[in-house]
Amino acid sequence: MQTESTQVAIIGGGPSGLLLSQLLHKAGIDTIVLERQTRDYVLGRIRAGVLETGFVELLRKSGAGARMDREGEIHHGFHIAHQGRLDRIDLARHAQGQTVMVYGQTEVTRDLYEARDAMGGRVLHEVQDVVLHDLKGAQPHVTFIHDGAERRINATFIVGADGFHGVSRKSIPADILREYEKVYPFGWLGILSETAPAAPELIYARHDRGFALCSMRNSRLSRYYIQVPLSDKAEDWSDDAFWQELKRRLPESVAEQMETGPSIEKSIAPLRSFVAEPMRYGALFLAGDAAHIVPPTGAKGLNLAASDIHYLYEGFADYFLRGEAGGLDTYSAKALARVWKAERFSWWMTSLLHRFPDMSPADLRLQQADLDYLFSSEAAQTSLAENYVGLPY
Repeated sequence: MQTESTQVAIIGGGPSGLLLSQLLHKAGIDTIVLERQTRDYVLGRIRAGVLETGFVELLRKSGAGARMDREGEIHHGFHIAHQGRLDRIDLARHAQGQTVMVYGQTEVTRDLYEARDAMGGRVLHEVQDVVLHDLKGAQPHVTFIHDGAERRINATFIVGADGFHGVSRKSIPADILREYEKVYPFGWLGILSETAPAAPELIYARHDRGFALCSMRNSRLSRYYIQVPLSDKAEDWSDDAFWQELKRRLPESVAEQMETGPSIEKSIAPLRSFVAEPMRYGALFLAGDAAHIVPPTGAKGLNLAASDIHYLYEGFADYFLRGEAGGLDTYSAKALARVWKAERFSWWMTSLLHRFPDMSPADLRLQQADLDYLFSSEAAQTSLAENYVGLPY
């Protein structure tokens, strides 16, 4: 068995693992990234596209933010459609000048891969049968198969950034791990189309027929979603049926001028809230979807992963460069405090804007009253804006 050593072994070659590897490499800390899929597969994932201020700054710090700054779109606000009208949340005004950056996760991942390549970073793809060993002992290590050969990596620490279905979280004993989950009774049917966005800023729509979202990746690439039952399948929906239903849920002023076209990607994502505690077990640290999932309503999934990476980067830098373990010792508690606040915000936005199957007429009136209050209160809009742009690290 081929054996080698590194300071931090990172399981998962998505944006979280790549970002941490890039930041640590720039600080002089050695890493190796292990990824189960091919590079093309990772780059083919269509995911989030709204980046918080903190994530934007972290990408710049990593040296992978140049193309984002050239091509990304800074948004100073967004709209909520309800009762046939559009009301705007002014993020910059209510969040002390902070904004969000619209830039797709696929592009973030591509930029991070290029940054890793430029620095000679080690990312092993198509890694199989990953097993984590001796997490509470003196010799933490990872075994796996790569290119048909058995291999072992000894590491001071291991980071599990391998997603909800990865091996990392499952490596924590069941009597230690606590899992909290809320499953929502609907999903989001999303399409990607080479069309102009419906509006310069995102539109979140609350409608009696269900939720809708008008988003974008750039000036000629739009991302749209509608709420659908969990029993639906993407192939049940033709492009024409999707566009018709989307327009029904938007104000006429938006629907009438919307550009439509063939979809280039179509999928349904179920909605859930999930948190695993603790986020550290011995030498293992969980990050991103391996530890928590949020409904996409508040655009927090990728951004929460970024805050995990911020805390880990600071903790590892303190440990390896200054001999201080405090940042790593407090990682789980610090990360989870921010995670639960983001879970609350995402749950609130989901509850505010979606039509739940068991809603009574009274529930619908209360939901509308919540929206009416939001747009009558500066304090309520400030709370929404502060959470949307991202709570401080």
